[in-house]
Amino acid sequence: MCNACIIEGVKAHMLSRRSLFGAAAAAGAASLGAGLITAKPALAQASGKVVDLTYAYDSDFPTFDGKPGIIFEQDKVFDTDGYQLFKLTIFEHTGTHIDTPLHFSKDGTSVDALPVENLVAPLCIIDITAKAADDANAMVEAADIEAWISANGEIPAGACVAMNSGWTKKMGDPSWRNDAEGKLAFPGFAKSATDLLMETGAASIGVDTMSLDPGNSADFAVHYSWLPSGRFGIEGLANLDQLPVKGATVFIGAPKHRGGTGGPTRVLAMI
Repeated sequence: MCNACIIEGVKAHMLSRRSLFGAAAAAGAASLGAGLITAKPALAQASGKVVDLTYAYDSDFPTFDGKPGIIFEQDKVFDTDGYQLFKLTIFEHTGTHIDTPLHFSKDGTSVDALPVENLVAPLCIIDITAKAADDANAMVEAADIEAWISANGEIPAGACVAMNSGWTKKMGDPSWRNDAEGKLAFPGFAKSATDLLMETGAASIGVDTMSLDPGNSADFAVHYSWLPSGRFGIEGLANLDQLPVKGATVFIGAPKHRGGTGGPTRVLAMI
């Protein structure tokens, strides 16, 4: 047999094996999706890089009402008890945390009942750092969503759409929460944007600031429309500036205390 024939035979065999493995993998993925959760259409192809979008927080972390969001009390000490244990007193909506439908509605979905398929989602990032540099209460508008779609394609159903206002760089400075006069001042979403996102099928929104609504909001229009619609939000995200505007997958480690309106959550992004 000629060398060329041997080479062509090997190539054909390898292609056949790849096709077999590919079909098996596809069948396995389909089976998993059917048995557990609905697969998202744009999950990231893992490159091995994981970005932590969560702030570590303590009793000095900025809060909306100025009260400490978490209090530590040492209950067990290693030197005397042989192990260590803290008693924690926590307000649900402090640090990097999740807002559920129940937070701004009488009978909405609580944190333990959130659909798990929406806690793993394609991440779409709307960058408004330029206008936020000029206006501390800048907003993600419908036009910003439309511009993102024009540049990057449709927002996948079930996506988490996050605002990057550049506020991560302000953490640790009073300007993360307040303006020079001590008034709440930080970017957020406009209702025009979240109304449009409802049409896209997005499941959640996120902000790198203290609230889904901007700091100067008087009516909390986004809270009162987005959350009661059955969707949720994440406030206080960190490090969004380390991610591409599309292509990452976000993993939202929501707490699961029964009947909760939200709570501190660990959020990771994989690219």
